[in-house]
Amino acid sequence: MRTIPLAVTAVASALLLTACGGSGGSASDSKNGSACSFDGVAVQVGPASTAPSAGDTGEVPVSLTNQSKPCTLDGFAGASLEGGGTKVALSTQKGAKAQKLKLAKGDAVSFTVTYVRGKAGDKLSLAATKLVITLPGSSDSTSYKWSYGPVQGKTSVSDSDASVSAFTQAGD
Repeated sequence: MRTIPLAVTAVASALLLTACGGSGGSASDSKNGSACSFDGVAVQVGPASTAPSAGDTGEVPVSLTNQSKPCTLDGFAGASLEGGGTKVALSTQKGAKAQKLKLAKGDAVSFTVTYVRGKAGDKLSLAATKLVITLPGSSDSTSYKWSYGPVQGKTSVSDSDASVSAFTQAGD
C-alpha cells in the first residue's frame, strides 16, 4: 500500500471541498461519463525535475486521479503561469497529439509542464508565482504555487518558453 504525504492529502481534500463543479458535457457524454472536473479528481503537482539555472529545461508533472463517477478528458489541459500581474497561457508541446481518455473511479492520468528557466530580473523572464490549470470541457480552474524560478520568454514575457504535454495514462 502506498502512503500519501499529508500535504498532498490536504491539498486534494481542499480541492474536493472548494472546487465548483460543472458538467461541461453533452447528452452523449452521460453514458460515457461527463467531462472531468476538479470536484471529482485529486491533483498532485510535482515532484519536479527543476531547471537549476537560466537556460536549463525543467519539467513539472501534474497527476490527476478520478475520485468520483466516470468522466472523460478530451483534449489538452489548459495551463497558465502568473506573476507580477502578468498571466501567460502555455502552448501545447510541438507534435503532441491529444487523445480522448475515459477515466473510471481510481484511474489516473498525468501531463507535464516543460519550461526553460529564465534569468531573474531579465525583461524576457516571467517571475512566475502561480500555475493555473483547467481541464478540457470544464470551466473549473485550480492554482498551485510556482516555486521553480522565472520562466524564459522567447521574444517577450508573454511568449513563454513553456508548454503542456498531452495526457497519458498513469498507473502501476
